[in-house]
Amino acid sequence: MDQLRTLLAVHEAGTALGAARLLGREQSSVQKQLDTLNRNFGVVCGEPLVLKRGRSQKVLFTATGESLAELARGTLSDWQESVHDCRRRLGGRLVVGSTRYTLGFLLNAVALVTEDFGRRGVELKVEHVRTRDLLERLDSKELDLVCGSVFTRAGHDGRLDGFEVMEWRRSGLSLITNLGPEELPGPSMPVRRLPELPLAVSADGLIPGFLRGWFGGRYRQELHIAAEIDTVQYGLELLASGVLRGCVLVTQGIGEAVADGRLQAGAGLRTLELEDDIGPELEVLVGVFVRAGERAAQDDAHPLNVLWGALAGENARWRRVMRKDRPEKPAL
Repeated sequence: MDQLRTLLAVHEAGTALGAARLLGREQSSVQKQLDTLNRNFGVVCGEPLVLKRGRSQKVLFTATGESLAELARGTLSDWQESVHDCRRRLGGRLVVGSTRYTLGFLLNAVALVTEDFGRRGVELKVEHVRTRDLLERLDSKELDLVCGSVFTRAGHDGRLDGFEVMEWRRSGLSLITNLGPEELPGPSMPVRRLPELPLAVSADGLIPGFLRGWFGGRYRQELHIAAEIDTVQYGLELLASGVLRGCVLVTQGIGEAVADGRLQAGAGLRTLELEDDIGPELEVLVGVFVRAGERAAQDDAHPLNVLWGALAGENARWRRVMRKDRPEKPAL
């Protein structure tokens, strides 16, 4: 396995010295393994894996070398995935993800289990995940649990059949704007009027899903898209700067955070509720997602179930806090 890893490092770096730097090892150690591989496969296949070239030039992989490098890449990847599956099943490793606006909820829950996990030797890794990749990364087993949002339709959505969901909230969208009340009266606006407004719109994620549902695949031709944005944060800063006079579509949770002054980037901006007068009924589902059946396959002490329980407690706590000020709105 170590020799295969060395072969891939040489393939990527092009030289034994470059591979040694990637692996954090001595060049002589890498060169020795490469010479051994070259000699052995030269005998077995009738062709070496690499051909040496002039000083400081990259080695040249033969056709056999390219084939074996590709095979090594698949072998190591499958092996690593199997090891991770074993550790996951035995509770030795947990990889969790979160979108930007649900990170706080995840970290609060992680803080509750950190001591227990440390005592048990559980490796806990937290990763950032984009909304567009959430279900795909969970389904591919890159992640074991994700906190975040998905675009869905009201009622049954077949895309979620392969997942267990702890639902925090279902909501629609809000409109954040720097236009004054005389230009855009509030407190709400129908979806049908969106084509009248300059909009900052992201290329992927939740918002395009809503726009396609309302205006079809040609929504970009139907709407006045004044700016392309990559994140909500960028859109809010664009409005706050005054460079763009218009609106940004956001989830209702983010809209409420701007209205309540809980989101610094939205200071000075207004929030309007977006009324869906077009249909079909579209929603943002915010919650915790795991693969279906995985929690049930483990006992209550398994790290996945322990963290799930901590997140359920955080959800209940947040609902109690929010009830004091407004109807239940537990997440962004």
